[in-house]
Amino acid sequence: MPTVQITDLKDGDFLLDVREDDEWQAGHAEGALHIPISEFVARYGELTEAAPQDGRVHVICRSGGRSAQVTMYLVQQGIDAVNVDGGMQHWQVTGRPVVTDDGKPGFVL
Repeated sequence: MPTVQITDLKDGDFLLDVREDDEWQAGHAEGALHIPISEFVARYGELTEAAPQDGRVHVICRSGGRSAQVTMYLVQQGIDAVNVDGGMQHWQVTGRPVVTDDGKPGFVL
């Protein structure tokens, strides 16, 4: 499983959040693309439109399980994708900002 540590992520890296809507609304990484895992196959086209053609897709969820499933799927589709180790829980612990849709401070549900 291709994996990346949160500390290795740089500003501007493409981030795909596959958590469910209630988790996203509580708080997420600013600039991430949100496609819940439960809707992922139906909304796959949104990812292919938004993802950089020559860049890597960093997949994140709450702790790393759901994002690992999506990462494996994307790799099978020929996409350069990696699972973000520790997910949003680790994102928050490392001090990375978590925001709501209106830009206010959020939290990881």
